[in-house]
Amino acid sequence: MTTDFTEFKKNAKLTFKDAGLLTQAFVHRSYINENKQSGLAHNERLEFLGDAVLELVITDYLYKKYTDKAEGELTAYRSALVNADTCAGIATDLGMDEYLLLSKGESKDVGRARQYILANALEALIGAVYIDQGYDSAKDFIERNFAPKIEDIISTGSHVDAKSLFQEKAQEFDGVTPFYKTIKEAGPDHEKKFTVGVYVGKDLVATGEGESKQDAEQEAAREALKIRGWN
Repeated sequence: MTTDFTEFKKNAKLTFKDAGLLTQAFVHRSYINENKQSGLAHNERLEFLGDAVLELVITDYLYKKYTDKAEGELTAYRSALVNADTCAGIATDLGMDEYLLLSKGESKDVGRARQYILANALEALIGAVYIDQGYDSAKDFIERNFAPKIEDIISTGSHVDAKSLFQEKAQEFDGVTPFYKTIKEAGPDHEKKFTVGVYVGKDLVATGEGESKQDAEQEAAREALKIRGWN
């Protein structure tokens, strides 16, 4: 953890008039709880703002780039671009992890919880750029970092909501709605692993693993689509 952002700003191609805004983007609430005399504010308000700016910029970008795509596809692309996994990946690429201001407990987390912290910090950074530099600078930063991800998302099909697609197909071909059941939980609270099964009627079609139940359900649905030949 370091609070000298010189190298970060260089790598991220950012400048700041208000250095305090940049620092605030990296301050997790847990840090404030342990360092009440720090004089710092946590990043949740910046995250709230950055989330809205991110969604607007990505929506505008997709609308202009993919003029032949329907609303449903554009919505799926946007969801895949602004979700926690993509945001956390971009935050990691930018080296944000080593600048996070966390409590001693949170600093030990390396699983799903850390991914969410990184994703939220990236949104807070976008909010900070927007306040400090204005919309155009925020737009440039977002497009520079998010646009290269879109072709990978389309080519790999990661924009597809596997659960929704499997439900649609199960209702079409089997006439029933699939359901999900947690089969196993393992690991400590901050680093749990879930195994979830997806069932059609009484039949277990597939299982999936993940660091959250939602991730495990999506993985189970992806496997079920392959098994049934519906992908």
